[in-house]
Amino acid sequence: MGAFKAYDIRGIYNQDFNKDDVYRIGFFLPELLGTKKILVGRDVRLSSPEIHASLCKGIEDAGADAYDLGICTTPMVYWATACYGFDASVMITASHNPKEYNGLKISKTQALPVGYDTGLGELERWIKERVVMVAGQRGKTVDFDKRAAYLDFQRQWLSDDMSCLRIAMDCSNGMASVFVHDLYGSRPVYLYDTLDGTFPNHEANPLEPANTEDLKHLVRETHADIGVIFDGDADRVMFVDEKARFISPDLMIAVLGKYFLEEKGLRGKVLQDIRTSKSVRTYVEKLGGTMEMWRVGRAYAALKLREIDGIYGGELAGHYYFRDFNYSDSGLMACSLLLGIFGRFKQAGKTVSEVIDSIALYASSGEVNFKIEAKQEAMERLREHFMSQEKPEAFYDFDGYRIEFARWWFNVRPSNTEPYLRLIVEADSRELLDRKLEEAKAVLLEGRE
Repeated sequence: MGAFKAYDIRGIYNQDFNKDDVYRIGFFLPELLGTKKILVGRDVRLSSPEIHASLCKGIEDAGADAYDLGICTTPMVYWATACYGFDASVMITASHNPKEYNGLKISKTQALPVGYDTGLGELERWIKERVVMVAGQRGKTVDFDKRAAYLDFQRQWLSDDMSCLRIAMDCSNGMASVFVHDLYGSRPVYLYDTLDGTFPNHEANPLEPANTEDLKHLVRETHADIGVIFDGDADRVMFVDEKARFISPDLMIAVLGKYFLEEKGLRGKVLQDIRTSKSVRTYVEKLGGTMEMWRVGRAYAALKLREIDGIYGGELAGHYYFRDFNYSDSGLMACSLLLGIFGRFKQAGKTVSEVIDSIALYASSGEVNFKIEAKQEAMERLREHFMSQEKPEAFYDFDGYRIEFARWWFNVRPSNTEPYLRLIVEADSRELLDRKLEEAKAVLLEGRE
């Protein structure tokens, strides 16, 4: 079974894991997290009903109860876990992966993520080694539909200021479709807003450029002020400006500062991942915030934001975390807040592209992948090469390396699941960026097998 990952359980269904594996996960999960009540939600992938049935049967056979949220977004599971006091929850989804994939995102008390180092590793060992002994008194599955309550929660982040915006919105045939019409009404022009677990129009991964092409076309066609696109389970959201240019998601961390730091007057820490543009720190600090950098992934970010009691945070991948959302990520909450902010900018005479261009002070390579088996050796070569030429201003050695110099910086980090190194280079000019990127590529490829 190859489905246990650093952040969740995920893979090609009936290849990396199957319904028997899911049953055993359900059976041992109550013991792992010390509870007799487990909250369960699911997306609309074709394999989700079978996974749901096997998971709930395992939970019941362990003598615990499964509380069934039904079809929902991943953030709704996080919200309900904390709001209704569950000590364990599971969302059945493979997020942005292709249709043949599925998985389970597991959380514990207060919607804290359960990663490989905090429980999934032990769970993997148990399902391989331990014997299932059905409880003398089986549990039950309880209907627990909380969509109306969740909508009420999400409505508080809406602003009348967004009413002046022309909005194009792509739901990727994913779980955002459950809520967007009730939240935003007829204001946006919708694209792929029906639930379809086969994702017939494009994969539900907005980070792949091909998957935003239809949204860009709709923005041009409708003369929209902004385009919005959700991933498959709606824990991530990304944007396109009125010129149909994709906006690097990390820059929205800076934009959110307008609401929390300037408009609300809050003071405190803002979380970014190690890949985030230096432009974000510059902008947020001008607004009075203090940036905190940490590892990539919800399993790390949600825990860190809680640890530092941060106001909010975000990642390059389009996750946005909020103290007011129990330190978890919500694509809908981020969308509502950002649409309100950009509505107020429009009223002040500023377009989305003008706002973003005023923030983005550095030229960026974006994330570039290198297929390299000897990942650590390649990272060391890169570190030694550049640090022998120039004294760094800052050095971070978690989640790979981020090394900042006077006019540029780079982050190189290994993939958790694949033989890839991921590189980002950013500089204060395009010429310097191109030069440093080519230099980095040459160093990394020296030892490629």
